[in-house]
Amino acid sequence: MLIGKYQHNIDAKGRVFIPARLREDLGEHFILTKGLENCLYVYSETEWGVLEARIRALPFSKGRQLQRFFFAGACDVEADKQGRIVLPADLRAYAGLEHEAVIIGASTRAEIWDSKRWETACEAITPETVEQAMEELGF
Repeated sequence: MLIGKYQHNIDAKGRVFIPARLREDLGEHFILTKGLENCLYVYSETEWGVLEARIRALPFSKGRQLQRFFFAGACDVEADKQGRIVLPADLRAYAGLEHEAVIIGASTRAEIWDSKRWETACEAITPETVEQAMEELGF
């Protein structure tokens, strides 16, 4: 399970360090793609297969938008010996990633956020909104 929050800089070549704890669960090769809320999603090959199968099982009329969103910009990445991955320019632009990144574990995936966008997203998460979501989902 992918958990935790980490902050790292993005270097001039567009590389960011992926924490060892997350790399252990992601494996040697993992998939990087656009995520919701203008962040990037990082999936292990196994979890990517689960996502792909779920999207492929949808009727074409409903699944094609998801296919385009997640698959068109996806890329297979591998960490170098220092634990860094290269963030492709188009994905960096999509997520607004320039200097500082927050990398979080989100159970079955990791997410890479621009630090300022992460702070803004977190402002909307309050104990009250979490409680309301839990009640709506029957927790």
